Amino acid sequence: MPIPEDVTGEEIDKDVRQELQSLPKTLAEDVAKNLVMVARLIDEEPERAYAYSRVALRLASRVAAVREAAGFAAYATQKYGEALAEFRAARRMTGTVELWPLMADCERGLGRPEKALDMAGAPEVQKLDKAGQVEMRLVAAGARRDMGQLDAAIVTLQSSELASNSVQPWTARLRYAYADALLAAGREGEAREWFAKAVEADRDGSTDASDRLAELDGVEFTDAFVEDEDDEDVAVAADDTDSAEQAEQAEQDKQDEHGDDKD
Repeated sequence: MPIPEDVTGEEIDKDVRQELQSLPKTLAEDVAKNLVMVARLIDEEPERAYAYSRVALRLASRVAAVREAAGFAAYATQKYGEALAEFRAARRMTGTVELWPLMADCERGLGRPEKALDMAGAPEVQKLDKAGQVEMRLVAAGARRDMGQLDAAIVTLQSSELASNSVQPWTARLRYAYADALLAAGREGEAREWFAKAVEADRDGSTDASDRLAELDGVEFTDAFVEDEDDEDVAVAADDTDSAEQAEQAEQDKQDEHGDDKD
């Protein structure tokens, strides 16, 4: 896989760079560059990010950061079996529980929501930080919805974090998930209220809450470019009509002239 010239490998997190010090220098640099490409592409071009992650994995499969990056790339491309395997490997290497919610969500992706719910009740959840616990709650609610348990999903999302007025990194996604569950349960009025609250908290556009809110309010968005094209088509059609009328009038004038000459 080609690496752009502006990528040096120094862009990676210092903790990851430290992990790579166990490798020969040239190899560490190659792995670092591929990890940079994974991070750079994973949101917009996940398939390319996945390809770079496989290169890094081939070069340094015994480095936890590489297994974790491979897991994220596989997760982004919905290769949940691969993602789960990589996350498990990274967890075995590091002993941390940070990846627990993602592992549970992979179980959902594999069609095993019951397993995700089991993980939501495991002791590992208590070891997660606040962000991790909120993420686990989101996964558990999703698992409930997978199983058709809408009311249970709504109850799962009801928490002190949801009720809090302070905005945290997870606030917009939590409010959005709650609004979406309410809407699925037919509670449109409450859903609109929570989509509005999600919009207030969504400072970086991580959700489409504003679009969902507008949809509930009956607002329709039109594509300006398409409108311009339509206007142009109308103008062309009008010009064509004018040209046809002018040609018809010219022909009529000629006929009138010939008629005058005969007289």
